[in-house]
Amino acid sequence: MAEKDQQAYASTNGYTRSNDHESAGTTFQSEEELKRQKRRKLFMYIGIFIVFQIIVMTVFGLTVMKVKTPKLRLGNIDVQNLNFTSQTSPSFDMTFTTQIRVKNTNFGPYKYDSSYVTFLYQGMPLVQVTIPKGKAGWRSTEKIGATAILNSKALPSVSNLGSDLDSGVLKLSSQAKISGKVELMFVMKKKKFAEMNCTIEVNLATKGVQALECK
Repeated sequence: MAEKDQQAYASTNGYTRSNDHESAGTTFQSEEELKRQKRRKLFMYIGIFIVFQIIVMTVFGLTVMKVKTPKLRLGNIDVQNLNFTSQTSPSFDMTFTTQIRVKNTNFGPYKYDSSYVTFLYQGMPLVQVTIPKGKAGWRSTEKIGATAILNSKALPSVSNLGSDLDSGVLKLSSQAKISGKVELMFVMKKKKFAEMNCTIEVNLATKGVQALECK
């Protein structure tokens, strides 16, 4: 009877030890699998982060760090005074106010040197208006008030001035160019020129500008 009890005890004890070993092995394998899964997730997150950084840097380089040429334009022209004659000695004189606009679409300020706008009739200069040295902030437009006094007496003899005045429309033009630098991230500076060529049509009957186109 004692022998049977010992055999039963040994059998039971051996079975228990076998289960303990199997349980420990299973637990070890589960831990290893969890570690592998964590490593895979870590590598996946690192890969996603790298791809995200590449996308961000690409977008940043194509938008923020790309330096665009600022635009130089004239604003609305308000005619203050206009006199003309198309008779024996055709002539005109005119005074108007306008805005010289420096539009900067960059993510950094545009600092430009002083220059001038030239107003012309048939390619011949009538007057020059000064553009003072200044700065257009990032993604903003600097507006400079200006007054121009035009007088055809400064022109050489122009055979078709009389016919232009008789037509009722006086066609003028303006030209300008400024030089400056766009500053990005307070480090990089890029030199840029802004140019303007405008055509102006003045209605002599209404004494107002009927068309203004700049490019």
